[in-house]
Amino acid sequence: MDLFLSATTTAALQRLLSLQVDVGGSPLERLRAIRSLQTALEQDPATLMAVRDAVSAKVSWDEIAAATGLKAPAAKWRWGGTDEEISARLEAGRKRSVRPSSVPTDLPGLSVAEAAAARGVSAQAIYLQVRRGTLVSRTVTLPDGRSYKRVFPVGAPDAAAGPASEA
Repeated sequence: MDLFLSATTTAALQRLLSLQVDVGGSPLERLRAIRSLQTALEQDPATLMAVRDAVSAKVSWDEIAAATGLKAPAAKWRWGGTDEEISARLEAGRKRSVRPSSVPTDLPGLSVAEAAAARGVSAQAIYLQVRRGTLVSRTVTLPDGRSYKRVFPVGAPDAAAGPASEA
């Protein structure tokens, strides 16, 4: 019988199975082996082949998604199309993930989310504090047209600079 799992996945599975019988094994080693197997299975060509076999057998994307624990659009995005199309989507995703944030880090004050985290409250509570006058908010507009809501304690030097805006 031909094996359908890659050598990498088979090795990860065997490592996990060896830990199954080793009752004195390290819990961290078990966790590493579990994660290693998960990663290997996600990358194994057998998964893509099984999905393509299912598509050829006229199985719906909803059924494929249910079998893989994904939503249908996510399953179709991950495994739909040719090898080249899949590769191009994954590469574009990798490029986006390493791209730095476009939000400037040198803006005055705090964002609403930062202020909420610093005070241990929700964003809605920050907006209420602005309405009550405990905090001041203003919108900072950059030369390129991007705007950011910033929050300042009442009396802070930057709080009065520029036009104030209501939350």
